[in-house]
Amino acid sequence: MKRVYEFLKKAGVYYLATVEGDQPRVCPFGTVHIFEDKLYIQTGKVKPTSHQLAANPKAEICAFMDGSWIRIACELIEDDREEAKKSMLDAYPNLRHMYDENDGNTQVFYMKNAIATFSAFGKESEIVEF
Repeated sequence: MKRVYEFLKKAGVYYLATVEGDQPRVCPFGTVHIFEDKLYIQTGKVKPTSHQLAANPKAEICAFMDGSWIRIACELIEDDREEAKKSMLDAYPNLRHMYDENDGNTQVFYMKNAIATFSAFGKESEIVEF
């Protein structure tokens, strides 16, 4: 899991794929955080991504950096605890002008049943499960 975190953190931007009805949706994200030995992302409850994950928690994440990429298939499980939201926002203080752990909007999800595939041109892929 740590290797997945480091790749996403260094890449800076990753793309989260969700489903809305029968239509795939992809959105850029930048938050990734380890809390209580789980890998978390963050969004707002008013955003379409939140509604899509409520209907179907299965998602994929993809990021590309320096000729390598990662794809993560997982379920994103909401953690509504204040301490989980606070930990994320403390790791990303620049989001505090838009979010607060007590605002009723901030939402954090951890990855469950995750399968991360590391790939690079000309190299055999590596799989990490967590």
